[in-house]
Parts: sequence; C-alpha cells; structure tokens
Amino acid sequence: MGIHGSWYPLPSLTGTRTPYAVKPEGRGRHHTSSSLMASSSSAARAPCRFLSPLATTSSRTLLSPTPPTAATSRRRLLLSSTTSTICAAAMAASSKAASNSFKVVDSQLHVWASPLQAAGEYPFFPGQEATLRGDVDFLLECMDEAGVAGALIVQPINHMFDHSLVTSVLKKYPSKFIGCCLANPADDGSGIKQLEHLIVQEKYRAVRFNPNLWPSSQKMTNEVGRSLFAKAGELGAPVGIMVMKVKEAFIY
Repeated sequence: MGIHGSWYPLPSLTGTRTPYAVKPEGRGRHHTSSSLMASSSSAARAPCRFLSPLATTSSRTLLSPTPPTAATSRRRLLLSSTTSTICAAAMAASSKAASNSFKVVDSQLHVWASPLQAAGEYPFFPGQEATLRGDVDFLLECMDEAGVAGALIVQPINHMFDHSLVTSVLKKYPSKFIGCCLANPADDGSGIKQLEHLIVQEKYRAVRFNPNLWPSSQKMTNEVGRSLFAKAGELGAPVGIMVMKVKEAFIY
C-alpha cells in the first residue's frame, strides 16, 4: 500500500530544483520522495546557491577549495550557521503554511438522539433504537479530540425517514456540518416530494439510496426508484448508494 498524504515544497539549497516531501496522514514523521533523494545527491555536486543575502562574491570565495586560515574558518562557520538558520526557518514556515492550508473533514458519519431526546421530540424508529451514544454533543467532543473540523452527516437508520433531528443539527452548526438525506421509496411517491423539500428547503447536499429499504420483491430500478434518481439529478444532488447490509446490533 502506498503512502498517502499532503505534498508540499521544501526549500532547495541548489536553487535549481525543488524537492518534495510527503507527510502521511496520521503520522508525525516525514517520508522523503525519490525526487528529494535524487536532488540531494545532485546537490552535492552542484555549486551552492545560498538563500541568504550574505551570499556575495566574496562569501562564495570563502568556500572555494583553498587552504583554510583561522580567519576564513571563522567566516565559514558564521556563514554556515547563518545559512542553516535561514533554511530551518524557511522549512518551518513552509510546514506551518501547509498545515494551515487544509482542514480535516469526516466524509461520512451519523448522529442520533440522546435517550432524553428520544423520549421526547426525536423518537427512534420502532426496532431501530440505538444502544450506543451518538448525540451531537458526544460527536463534537470526539471531533475536537481527533482534530476533525467538519463532517458530512448522513441520515441514520435509527430515525428512518424522520429527518428532524439531523436537520436541527445542521441548522445549529451550519459551518461545521452538511447533510445527506435518506431516499424514501414509499409506493405512494411521497418520498419524491420529501427529497425535494430536504434538498431545496432544508439545504441537504446529497441523498443516500439504501436498497435494503425497498420492498423485498422490488429493486431500486422500479418506478419510484427511477423517479427518485431523476429528482436527485434535477436538483443537482449527488447520490450515494449503500452497497452492503449491516447488522444493526453490531454497529449501533
């Protein structure tokens, strides 16, 4: 399995080629690419072009292969130390800029009612009662601990087609969450109107199709399914299809 992460430029001492390093997600150490190693070997043979303004003609002369004296040794040491400091500062600035240029976003998660909410305004769908905690306060705690800035919330099976809980979360935290609703394949076509309402009025961004929610004798390609697909396309809403059947007790 290859290394996946963010690529960013490192300062080049040669001035002729900028190597890159990859920072794997979730790791603290840096893995250098082959281009970096190749550039490092060529740097040893190439004439040094300093980033420092101190790199004048006279300072370059100090690095020529001439017998060292006490004065030139001190100057070389000072110049080397100055250049190293500048390079280190440049690398630190580059790394900081790279880390501040992106946010960690969870591409799919669920949120459901707390026991108190389930007993009142946001009841669970019969037979889909959650056994683990999954309320928004707990979600925010976990996100903060993991350094996650935002997430796509998908309507959970625990509340089936009642989107009121997720909608309330999206409205309370509009800059942190976006929503993916759940397609309702009801025979009377009411799910098509619900889909339009959720996308247009409640500002959900996508819709999930779960084939396990269709009647057992029918497929998602039935008349209702095709109408839901067509409506999603009309509204410009991406469609996500659940491709496996999960045992509720194992997950929830």
